Amino acid sequence: MDPNTFPTKGNLILAKNSLKLAHMGYELMDKKRNILIRELMGLIDEAKDIQRQIDVTFREAYAALQIANMEIGITNVQTVSYTVPVEESIRIKTRSIMGVEIPLVEADPSGQAPTYAYYSTKESLDQAKQAFEKVKDLTLNLSMIENSAYRLAAAIKKTQKRANALKNITIPHYTQLSKDIADALEEKEREEFTRLKVIKQRKNKAS
Repeated sequence: MDPNTFPTKGNLILAKNSLKLAHMGYELMDKKRNILIRELMGLIDEAKDIQRQIDVTFREAYAALQIANMEIGITNVQTVSYTVPVEESIRIKTRSIMGVEIPLVEADPSGQAPTYAYYSTKESLDQAKQAFEKVKDLTLNLSMIENSAYRLAAAIKKTQKRANALKNITIPHYTQLSKDIADALEEKEREEFTRLKVIKQRKNKAS
């Protein structure tokens, strides 16, 4: 038997303190969950908006690319594509939201000088280049948001489990324990009062 469940005043104080801490813990978990949910909802809305922008920009990019293919030839466009450098400027940092590490994706801004000569191409290729660069930037941002949303969702699930454990297990346990110890102490006090009363009556009769 757990000695902390014995009906003593010390154990009653411990049980009440544990109950108070459990309530505080639940309130903190509940606040954390609500904050994370608000962050997640904001990210979801932002992701939807970026996805719409990507869809529109992709259509514009491919339309411009098709025109460029017709104006300067598919082979020439393909040759130009080989000169596009590999993206190596991506950097990943993190920030914390209520203890949850959220990625921050950074990259050098797009729009650097083209790797082809203007005199040998058409404006449609420039438009395609700009559109695809915008798609790249949007995709980087979307990847950061989706990864952040995934981490927040996992943290919300974990926080919910802890809050449920406090609400449905820990708090009821210490509530019942405090009541049981308090009832037992009260019963002891009544028994002691009755015993002392009987002794006093006997002394009065004897005198």
